[in-house]
Amino acid sequence: MPTLLETNEVAAVGVDCTADGLTVVLGDGRKVTAPLACFPRLARATPTQRSSWELMGDGLAIHWEEIDEDILVASLVNPENYIRLPSWA
Repeated sequence: MPTLLETNEVAAVGVDCTADGLTVVLGDGRKVTAPLACFPRLARATPTQRSSWELMGDGLAIHWEEIDEDILVASLVNPENYIRLPSWA
């Protein structure tokens, strides 16, 4: 008998990071936007650094190597399910 697996995983297919915000395009066509102020490393980064991102884990996370920033796509879609840990950097 076939089994239907439900998943809450959402994957990114595109990212646009401007001086004001982070917009992530999801595989289902939705767009999620958050103010860049929510991501201090991205806010302090240069435009070139912000544009140098890569998708990880089949689009489950976004990584910026040069500024050592990683964002889970699910945390943008359901921020109430995630807490922000203090930064010791």
